[in-house]
Amino acid sequence: MRRALDLLGAGLAALLLAPVIAATAVFVRATLGGPVLFRQERAGRHGEPFTLVKFRSMRDGPGNDAERLTAAGRFLRSTSLDELPALWNVLRGEMSLVGPRPLPVSYLPRYSDEQRRRHDVRPGITGLAQVRGRNALSWEEKFAYDLEYVRNRSLGLDLRILAETVRTVLRRDGITAAGAATSHEFQGVRR
Repeated sequence: MRRALDLLGAGLAALLLAPVIAATAVFVRATLGGPVLFRQERAGRHGEPFTLVKFRSMRDGPGNDAERLTAAGRFLRSTSLDELPALWNVLRGEMSLVGPRPLPVSYLPRYSDEQRRRHDVRPGITGLAQVRGRNALSWEEKFAYDLEYVRNRSLGLDLRILAETVRTVLRRDGITAAGAATSHEFQGVRR
């Protein structure tokens, strides 16, 4: 049933947001050039890799995230417009609308056994950590919310998270971590 709801929700969202998706693609092309899409290997359910698709928000080339993130990119991230292409990942079955955010495959060996449980479910476009603080949270807080979601996953919780996501995006809460252009890299479990 969850998969059917993901297909229905992602399909309807892609259809209703098609003009916004097209306009965002034109905006990215005009402000950053090509390619319009950013692709990166992320860890999915059971840690299986898949290619996440987002709108590009950074310039290519050397430099850290703060140096490569443009004003246009900050706008895309603050409004979450950069996430819209991930609806394709939901339609393909690699992601769900709600679940822990997919993180880079390179993080897999850095998790504790408990943190690794976040991969017991499909990753999501939004999740409990996103509506509780997004990038403003510490990694420990993010993982605690991810695991709370995994333990208590239900249709009701998903619907509450989707509703809270709209409010979070409109208020542009928690877009960046303190002292970072986006989020600090996860360094792994402290020994």
